[in-house]
Amino acid sequence: MAVAGNSDGRVERSKAAVLAETYRQLTLSGLGGVSVDEVARNSGVAKTTIYRHWPSRSALLIDACSRMGGPQPAPDTGSVRTDLLALATAVAEQLWTAAWPSVLPSIIDAAERDPDIADMFAQLHQGNMAPFREVVARGRERGELRPDTVVDDVVTAVMAPLFYRRWFAKERVDDAFVHATVDHAIRSAQQT
Repeated sequence: MAVAGNSDGRVERSKAAVLAETYRQLTLSGLGGVSVDEVARNSGVAKTTIYRHWPSRSALLIDACSRMGGPQPAPDTGSVRTDLLALATAVAEQLWTAAWPSVLPSIIDAAERDPDIADMFAQLHQGNMAPFREVVARGRERGELRPDTVVDDVVTAVMAPLFYRRWFAKERVDDAFVHATVDHAIRSAQQT
């Protein structure tokens, strides 16, 4: 029985080493720069072992990307504005400090050609936007937003400017910008 436990521990350590190395390569050079040979060499795990757990490079990439970090819980302060500010401020900070923003463009690029990566990306996106959707839906239910408010339109109005600033304008987002963006999104959902 102890032997099986040790074996399971080794398997989990090997998987963790492979995923950590894959993620390291992702952050350094995007999806296109990940090599199973390099993952094997740098993680100390044999290629045959890697392919035993992940039957293809895409499967390995999907698993590594799916572990990039999940969504934060949706706050519930009783104010759609306060809750959206908390979520948007956290994302704005992560856009310049976390590892995932350096990987995201290559995931989007790969998703255009690989249906498995496209599915994984859609799931990641849905999960990461879920707290925003929850906050906006709650605000609509409480009457802070019009009853016909389209939740995804408000979420897009908050997120798109942040992403535009990060990847296209290459400009940092400060608190004033986040506040103005959230306020604009909310105002557009309150107008009659």
